[in-house]
Amino acid sequence: MNEMKETVLDESRAQHEAEMVFPIGGPNPVGEYFIGNSYLETISDKQVTIFNVTFEPGCRNNWHIHHATKGGGQILICVAGRGYYQEWGKKAIEMNPGDCINIPAGVKHWHGAAKDSWFSHLAIEVPGENGSNEWLEPVNDEEYYKLA
Repeated sequence: MNEMKETVLDESRAQHEAEMVFPIGGPNPVGEYFIGNSYLETISDKQVTIFNVTFEPGCRNNWHIHHATKGGGQILICVAGRGYYQEWGKKAIEMNPGDCINIPAGVKHWHGAAKDSWFSHLAIEVPGENGSNEWLEPVNDEEYYKLA
């Protein structure tokens, strides 16, 4: 049964990858801050850093904050699949290809795939001074599975 599940996941990954122009990349080096498997590919490391981040169905990152004393933050642009972005204390926003989210420094948030869809977004790091990421608690399963 496990082998069959892996075959279906591999087929859905191939289909997802065919829908976008960016490669999925390798396992995400900060995967310990994710529930499920995510993948990372550097698109640019000049001027601004841009990554393609891909989430398997049901995968999401922990709540986190991008800190900076000046400037900073992050921009997310969905390039394939369907996922969510949520700020602390607000309702989750569904993301589809072409959707763009601007995240100021200091905002607690999470993002990840819908439970039934692969999801890829470009993550653009906004230049800032004294930037750092603070990884926090995992997204509550009960709240996550209420999302459509």
